[in-house]
This record gives sequence, structure tokens and C-alpha cells, in this order.
Amino acid sequence: MAIEIGQQAPEFSLKDHNGEAVGLADFRGEKAVALVFYPFTFTGVCEGELCALRDNYSEFEAAGVQVLACSCDTRFAQAQWAEKQGFGFPVLSDFWPHGEVAKAYGVFNDALGCANRATFLINTGGAVVDTFATPDLGTAREKSRYTEALEKL
Repeated sequence: MAIEIGQQAPEFSLKDHNGEAVGLADFRGEKAVALVFYPFTFTGVCEGELCALRDNYSEFEAAGVQVLACSCDTRFAQAQWAEKQGFGFPVLSDFWPHGEVAKAYGVFNDALGCANRATFLINTGGAVVDTFATPDLGTAREKSRYTEALEKL
């Protein structure tokens, strides 16, 4: 990954599944952010991961962390998916310019045109305090890895 622990996280502003602009700066000084890149909307592993985040969201809230899920899919597809799954956190579209934020974080998969499965935990000051990724798109992130990351805040 291009972004390492201790570095300032690249700023961004993307539309969420409701069409609202959401940026990293929106949470500066107030909440830490778990920026969760996932490859594709409406796919099994991604759905399982985001549903697990939804089901364990109180853990993030208790730690003062805002989850932001992000893929290179259109916000229209994400809107249908987020509504169907009842996600209570923003699902951001990095569709155009295609993968710009994923590229800034060093997790864009050029061969497939999607984000790799990677997470960045960013503190209230904008610094990356933890980052983790899976070895391939078919492998889900372990829940225990999120718990470990939250302990670093």
C-alpha cells in the first residue's frame, strides 16, 4: 500500500449512496474514520463484509469511529444495495474520475478497474493509525482485525 501508518491520509470528497458529498475533512477533530475499500457492489464477499460492519456498528460508534465504505461502482448501484442491506453508514462512489481516491490510497486494481480490499483507520487529526488488506479480492477481512485496529486509537 502506498499510504503508511503515521502519514496524513489523502483528503477526498465523494458522493455517497444518497447523493450527498462526504469528505474526510467532514470528520476532522470530531470522529476517527474507518475507510473501507471494497471491490464490487452486489457481490458475495463484499456483501458479507459490509453486513458484518453493519451488524457490529455499535463497536465503531463506541470508539468514536465513522465507517465510510468505498468502491468504484456508481452511486446508483450503491444506493440500491445500501437500501436493500440497511447500511447505516455512507457508501461512497469513487466512480468518476474512476478510482481516483483508491489510487490516492494505493489500492486501485488496474487490471480489474476496482479497489482492492483494504482498510485505513484514520484518527481525528487525519493521520493513518492502522491499515490492513487482504491478499486477494476473494478473501474477506477478519472482524478481529477491525477490533485490533480500533484499539490503536
